[in-house]
Amino acid sequence: MKNEKIPYKIYLNESEMPKAWYNLRADMKQKPAPLLNPGTHQPMKAEELAGVFCEELIAQELDNDTAYFEIPEEIRSFYKMYRPSPLVRSYRLEEKLGTPAKIYYKFEGNNTSGSHKLNSAIAQAYYAKKQGLKGVTTETGAGQWGTALSMACSYFDLDCKVYMVKCSYEQKPFRREVMRTYGASVTPSPSMETEVGRKILAEHPGTTGSLGCAISEAVEKAVTSDGYRYVLGSVLNQVLLHQSVIGLETKAAFDKFNIKPDIIIGCAGGGSNLGGLIAPFMGEKLRGETDYRIIAVEPASCPSFTRGIYAYDFCDTGMVCPLAKMYTLGSDFIPSANHAGGLRYHGMSSTLSELYHQGFMEATSVKQTEVFEAAEYFARVEGILPAPESSHAIRVAIDEALKCKNNWEEKTIVFGLTGTGYFDMVAYEKFHDGDMDDYILSDEELAVYRSKLPIVTVKS
Repeated sequence: MKNEKIPYKIYLNESEMPKAWYNLRADMKQKPAPLLNPGTHQPMKAEELAGVFCEELIAQELDNDTAYFEIPEEIRSFYKMYRPSPLVRSYRLEEKLGTPAKIYYKFEGNNTSGSHKLNSAIAQAYYAKKQGLKGVTTETGAGQWGTALSMACSYFDLDCKVYMVKCSYEQKPFRREVMRTYGASVTPSPSMETEVGRKILAEHPGTTGSLGCAISEAVEKAVTSDGYRYVLGSVLNQVLLHQSVIGLETKAAFDKFNIKPDIIIGCAGGGSNLGGLIAPFMGEKLRGETDYRIIAVEPASCPSFTRGIYAYDFCDTGMVCPLAKMYTLGSDFIPSANHAGGLRYHGMSSTLSELYHQGFMEATSVKQTEVFEAAEYFARVEGILPAPESSHAIRVAIDEALKCKNNWEEKTIVFGLTGTGYFDMVAYEKFHDGDMDDYILSDEELAVYRSKLPIVTVKS
């Protein structure tokens, strides 16, 4: 197919869908640092995590050596309702920009949840049901993860309790109602429902919340409710494993036409989308088979990669979760009420943090108004209204394409379009009305949060 014109959308057949998830940690010579027990500062054991997470998910979380995990047939069957997702050639965007670059995007918005999050939600719900649990608890920022999990729990007849970051709960009522349509209970976080929520509200009256706050509440609810476990939509190794279907499909689609991307771009909050998109490409890079330029894009208002510190920190604001070594702004960091709801986490995946620390990928941060300029431009040219999170990747993809124009380089660029923005119209309204600002943290503000990082007394 080398000389065949590339179609607008490259679809795989159902028979070509991945039959196993890829664990890129297996190809890392320097493994991610282990989760630590916050009391002993020793690596967490499976039995210590069993009260919080599902048993089979713990096994996936702690496995650094198994390269491939078979996808159970019931999960693959569910995937077929919306997968394989298309790899789209942005012919109109290329023409509009006047660039010689070839631009592709992997579109994950073709399901009711509107995002890539369903890839892991259905897997985690499956393992919870298999274990015989009554239900699960979770947090959600923009609501994409909460929506996906509520769908998955409905499918497996599980109860679903969602703690939604308060500012997103107020900004995105329709996302909340989709969750409720699928049977989930949705609570704005921090709340008075939990001990940790009450404590956070006492210390930060009127706070708009953060993912760290919501995680603390969801974990507390899980460990104090019989027959429940906590599930997370990003950050964890198991989530990146499930999301590898994105990258595996992307690479398979490129391989059908003998295409090798030069630049791979993904938005980065906790790491689920970025880790999933880059997985097989990073695997090739780690094995020394080929090279790619990989760029993580984060909001300037929550810049964990670009302005955070690589250290052990709590995964949540309430400090009830294990310690993870990651690029972090500090577990009690509460970002400004920006509209990139899914990118408001204070830290980053331990796996991606280690890869970034070793120099296997780059990171950059972009301002909110610049992101929405790119989102609007993309919507007018490509006909898809993108989610604010995805639009961070769009911004940098456009910038890289314009660099190719200036240097007349025919590079191939691919980015992850994680979902649609139809539940994010308040954000678009703020942008169009000129009410959106760009809040940039000062070094002094960041120093305050860094000063509160835990001191790890035992070498891991």
